[in-house]
Amino acid sequence: MDKTSAGLIADIGATNARFALVEPGGAITHARALASDDFASLSEAIDAYMSAESPPQSPTLAVLAIAAPVTGDIVALTNHPWTFSIDGLRKRHGFKQLRVVNDFAANASAVPFLSRADYEQVGGGVPVAGAPIGLIGPGSGLGVSVLVSANGNVITLLGEGGHVTMAAADEHEAAVLDLMRRRFDHVSAERLLSGPGLVNLYNALCELAGEPAAPLTAAQITDAQIEREEPRAGEAKAIFCAMLGTIAGNLALTIGARGGIYIAGGIVPKLGPAFAQSQFRARFEAKGRFSGYLAAIPTYVITHPSPALLGAAKLLQQLR
Repeated sequence: MDKTSAGLIADIGATNARFALVEPGGAITHARALASDDFASLSEAIDAYMSAESPPQSPTLAVLAIAAPVTGDIVALTNHPWTFSIDGLRKRHGFKQLRVVNDFAANASAVPFLSRADYEQVGGGVPVAGAPIGLIGPGSGLGVSVLVSANGNVITLLGEGGHVTMAAADEHEAAVLDLMRRRFDHVSAERLLSGPGLVNLYNALCELAGEPAAPLTAAQITDAQIEREEPRAGEAKAIFCAMLGTIAGNLALTIGARGGIYIAGGIVPKLGPAFAQSQFRARFEAKGRFSGYLAAIPTYVITHPSPALLGAAKLLQQLR
């Protein structure tokens, strides 16, 4: 085990590849974000980061959090063309140990280490110590993970919950989903609750209203100024928040998340007070006979700038 040199950590998504070094004492340093589309491969992105930072010693330990299922040696990003061999990457960069995990495994690993300043509560509820915790995060895709306690240890359960079938809560949402079913063989939650999902929502709402859709990006759709000028953008943001409440409530019921639901990803934290004022929490609790059960479960927005890097750093410490 290398306890003297810095280790490499990364949070690799379809939009950005975020890298940092972890010093032997655990401090995260030299964080840098690179645009994923600027590189033909993950290996090239690692080379670019290492060239820019030039650490005194090349890292021999690495933990990479990837926005993709990690089920074997070959990993393919879900929403980006990069594909790589874990063993090939290890040999190419001279790592003695390389651990590749799903990005939401890293996000979940960070939750026990968040300070109270790293998240904001939306709505009521009080966490039950030792109860399961759910994590959900809209970004380039929709990540989902679960934390459970067993024999004094915290265990991360991974899945692909972002790809569950999206359900409508009212007639207007049903019309949106009917329209999207003509375009996709399966309308998953991720088809709406992600950056590309926001664009899908906006385009669908414009089509239903018989209006031309502007070529807006997800960031533009959630921009307050554009919302004032383009009502369908504001409507898309409102439905996005409400539908996220539906899916988060489903997750809470499925796993019994009385420890709370945490929201990560690159979209919701940027919405600020508008998210707390949205229909998210009302929709989260709107489960009929189990509304009281859900009202007792707290929901939090993670405001830490990079929880996946924090979680990856904790996982790297296990390699030392």
